[in-house]
Amino acid sequence: MKPEELEAARDRIVPDVVAEGLNVLFCGINPGLMTAATGHHFARPGNRFWPVLHLSGFTPRRLAPSEQDELLALGLGITNVVARASARADELSAEEYREGGRILTAKVERLRPRWLAVVGVTAYRTAFGEPKARIGPQTRTIGSTRIWALPNPSGLNAHWTAATMAEEYGRLREAAQLTPAQTAPAPPTPA
Repeated sequence: MKPEELEAARDRIVPDVVAEGLNVLFCGINPGLMTAATGHHFARPGNRFWPVLHLSGFTPRRLAPSEQDELLALGLGITNVVARASARADELSAEEYREGGRILTAKVERLRPRWLAVVGVTAYRTAFGEPKARIGPQTRTIGSTRIWALPNPSGLNAHWTAATMAEEYGRLREAAQLTPAQTAPAPPTPA
């Protein structure tokens, strides 16, 4: 994709992948420019969300960003703390995070997922006013929805490898009492 196409996607809103009563609603920080340009969450090639989702057992195979709607059949969804697209999360203001936290709270109250998984503990801290929050389950709930802060899958997050992220995402999957997704069978070989 050309730089001018990415720049044209700045401030776009990417539709959520949501339904009522999901098992886990994954919540990104905000859409990146590649996500906004394609309309597919976590679309930047260096983002580790899709590989980690598979390695942790949430999906039976590694999904491509363009297959994001398949998450709904697995009881999973995607939203963001801040809706507008930017090149980097550090372009967002603290007030945007706080307002995003209020909007996210209303969304969770309406959709009632069992778990809200915020992928980025710093975003969680700012959006919900919990500066000491750590990766893992949180004491805060939104109605009956429990919250888990996960490591940010961005390729810029050098503190976590795909393997260590998958372990943490797997802890959430186990807490949500979801069995590991079965590996999808190989497609039939043409005769």
